[in-house]
Amino acid sequence: MMSRLKWAEVSFALFAVLGTLGCGNSKLTSVTISPATADAQNFPGGQVQFTSTGTFSGSSKQVQLKNITWCVGSSSGVCNGNIASAASIDGNGLAQCTGVLTGTVTILAGTGHSMGNPDGGAQLDVFGTAQLTCP
Repeated sequence: MMSRLKWAEVSFALFAVLGTLGCGNSKLTSVTISPATADAQNFPGGQVQFTSTGTFSGSSKQVQLKNITWCVGSSSGVCNGNIASAASIDGNGLAQCTGVLTGTVTILAGTGHSMGNPDGGAQLDVFGTAQLTCP
């Protein structure tokens, strides 16, 4: 038989997982990306690992986000899609410069929907931003 304390721990863990997945009444209200700024030339192989944390309605606790959309885009939350950029980022938040262009790009992490544009971009509804500089 499970003790009350153990059951409370299991219940809290389950609530946290369901909240992260967007289940239940909790809704993602904000996203923060770390590091907030990065220069690719200061990282091994020019690859920068970004991470995202989120805050859900009804809580001020930051939770690491697992199922999140990562992209290179604009500060307004629009992903570039197939448009050539100075950097690319994978679904796990690992970014690197493409060598095509130089400069600073905006990294986005968030939730949203496809815009249906030919370039394949998406509009993120709740998102955070970071800056990546490519030499």
